[in-house]
Amino acid sequence: MKPFHVLLCLCAAATSLPLQAQVADTARHAIPNVVVTGTRNTADVRYLAATVTVIDRETLTQNEQVNILPTLAQQVPGLLVTSRGMMGYGVSGGAAGGINLRGISGGAGQLLVLIDGHPQYQGIYGHPIADAYQTLMAERVEVLRGPASVLYGSNALGGVINIVTRGANNTFAGQRDCTSTQIQLGAGSYGTFQAEAANQLRIGRFSSTFAAQYSRSDNHRPRMGFEQYGGYWKLGYDLSEHWNSYADIDLTHFNASQPGTTDAPVWDADQHITRGAVSIGLENHYSRTNGGLSVYSSFGRHKIDDGTSDPTTPTQRFFRSKDVLTGFNIYQSARLFEGNRTTVGIDYQHIYGRAYYTSKATGDVLDTPNKQSGRSYRNEIAGYVDLRQDLFDWLTLDAGIRLDHHSISGTEWIPQFGIVVRPTSNGELKATASKGFRNPTMRELYLYPPSNTDLRPERIWNYELAWRQQLDGGRFTYGINIFYLKGDNMIQQVPVPGVPPMRMLNTGIVENSGLELNAHWRIDNHWSLNTNHSFLHMTHHVLAAPDYAGFLGANYRCGKFAANLGLQFIDRLYTQLNGATQADDTETFTLVNATVSYQLLPSLRLWARGENLLAQRYEINKGYPMPRATFMAGVKLDF
Repeated sequence: MKPFHVLLCLCAAATSLPLQAQVADTARHAIPNVVVTGTRNTADVRYLAATVTVIDRETLTQNEQVNILPTLAQQVPGLLVTSRGMMGYGVSGGAAGGINLRGISGGAGQLLVLIDGHPQYQGIYGHPIADAYQTLMAERVEVLRGPASVLYGSNALGGVINIVTRGANNTFAGQRDCTSTQIQLGAGSYGTFQAEAANQLRIGRFSSTFAAQYSRSDNHRPRMGFEQYGGYWKLGYDLSEHWNSYADIDLTHFNASQPGTTDAPVWDADQHITRGAVSIGLENHYSRTNGGLSVYSSFGRHKIDDGTSDPTTPTQRFFRSKDVLTGFNIYQSARLFEGNRTTVGIDYQHIYGRAYYTSKATGDVLDTPNKQSGRSYRNEIAGYVDLRQDLFDWLTLDAGIRLDHHSISGTEWIPQFGIVVRPTSNGELKATASKGFRNPTMRELYLYPPSNTDLRPERIWNYELAWRQQLDGGRFTYGINIFYLKGDNMIQQVPVPGVPPMRMLNTGIVENSGLELNAHWRIDNHWSLNTNHSFLHMTHHVLAAPDYAGFLGANYRCGKFAANLGLQFIDRLYTQLNGATQADDTETFTLVNATVSYQLLPSLRLWARGENLLAQRYEINKGYPMPRATFMAGVKLDF
């Protein structure tokens, strides 16, 4: 029997078992219903037209991953993250960490990562930096599938990943003068090591969350080392019952090497990357209105050696870049009358970038084939309105519009429409039509000869129908989504007569449709199951987008012992597109992962994790074979 059939049989068996009597801890394990990503204010997903998946901190930490992306790839239907080794994604040539959702690529800047609603991406290339999204800072992650440009603007073309940061107010809800400290150590295959320490405290109106992390790995191929340092600190102060303030900073630095593909190895391909994000905010919370003002900055420094195919002739220069994305957002959401929720907001961004080369021998800046001498900046300002109205207990209408002005690309209107019908008290049917867009990046406008200053924004329209229902007091939840998206003006590098060698043009078209399924079942005090599946049809194939992806997870807890087992099946993952004259390269594989832990002492837990336990041979990045079975083990202190 094929792994695909095994997975479907297991899922069918899981969802056909008789539901058990309700247990006392149902509320503690219920699927979260309150989110902030689909609307700037806190909202119940039953009244929200958007499709949002929530991954709480318990799920993010149960497999002891230092990065949030491996967990998201298992828990979110239709989301896949490229990888090349046991630890570390890297940047530049041979990099992994590309986030693909419904065939829309974060590597092309078409999927937006947020930290507390603030955009995070490389200012010149416009893509997320995967190694910067560490678990240590995340209270939960909310993934909105489908365009979210009405609220978040450019780059939210295919969806958003919003990392909601940890805060002592979340940990010590309803408590005063509390403190908690956690320390974790782990080691495993290929010299892999990870360490994390965190402290949270609350004293009166003041709260603090601090976390620091170190990790490293030699990985499974020569010249593929990875080392990372990271830290996060958030301070909060409750000014009154209705007003609170916060400030936070997140910093990470990593050194990564890549050995090239198995057919074309390289030497000295090293990267030294520093990324950071800071923000300060003021929030208000009243019975009929809430809102906030925040100022933020995301920045990076990068030094890259592209490597050489001949180890006897090292390269003579470094590629360097600096970027800063600074902005503010202000919004206020109010219930103007019965059943109404109106949100208005203003966003502003200033994006600066500089790309250049320096001599390894002297450190001098070398000539760089860029327009505007390798420096560029752009400004973006937008205003938006989102209206949600409950007409009856069973019907909600939603409409939003954004007017976005970009200093290079001009003005863009972004509308969104949605309807939610609740035919039963525990189920809702949603229909949405939403537009997403992406402004061209600095690289596409200015960097290297293929650039083109006449580029226009990419645009996508997404149409979606979704059903979600809770059964047995919320212990069993399932959802079904059908979507169709079509985009034009997609930016591609194409040959142009008389313009050697290539040029960036708005010539691409994307047309995808698919079906997504997900379910979560809390069976009893000890067992729970969760599963998700995505079927994707692409008129034009996209790298790192599988035709089918499925996941089945089983969680068991009894006394001091806990275990998590995950089965993931990927069918026809596109790793290389060869054009009309030759068949594309695809991969099909099955992964089995497991984590077990034991509470040895009240403050000491032992854990062990195994990945790819079937020792599968497979690639996600073409030419970069993934490791066979790997193992990690460690301890966690909590006091």
